[in-house]
Amino acid sequence: MIELLATLGRTLGFSLAAGVNLYATVAILGLASRYQWVQLPEQFRVFDNPWIIGLAGVLYVVEFVADKVPWVDSIWDSIHTLIRPIGGALIAVASLGDANPVVTGLIALLGGAVAASSHATKAGTRVAANTSPEPFSNWFLSLAEDAFVIGLSVITLKFPLIALGMSVVILVLIVLTIRAVWRWLRQRRRPLGSAV
Repeated sequence: MIELLATLGRTLGFSLAAGVNLYATVAILGLASRYQWVQLPEQFRVFDNPWIIGLAGVLYVVEFVADKVPWVDSIWDSIHTLIRPIGGALIAVASLGDANPVVTGLIALLGGAVAASSHATKAGTRVAANTSPEPFSNWFLSLAEDAFVIGLSVITLKFPLIALGMSVVILVLIVLTIRAVWRWLRQRRRPLGSAV
């Protein structure tokens, strides 16, 4: 039971991180597996190829720079609207290891949905920040996102059960935020519709 919860913690933690910054997540997984920073299940060795680590590192540097420039960050996020959820799904499947096709499919859907939710939250926050004329909010958000991804990835590597709890809390907060924004948008539309 504990191993199942640990697997779920790795699945949710890494998928949530991948939705914010896929390349940092893959690089951290690859480096942790290659240099055995922590004892990981064997299936994570898929990330320890030097080409995968190198490419993830280069793309992370590109994203690090792109994320600091207003509106370039939103274009970058738009390009990654499909890439990050697919990456989250692949990481989730890798965290599972050998399983029957139905479980693998369900975990892929879960990982993709979790990555999509964190990606949508990140991208939406960035669009809102881009309406501000100063660039400092972008820099602050970008650095906070990097710290979040690195922190969550390290916690997920070392303490997957804690990562499970954190991921559930974060996902609940995302859902509550989406509901509040949706409700606010519906209330703003009512007076406009009734005035016509």
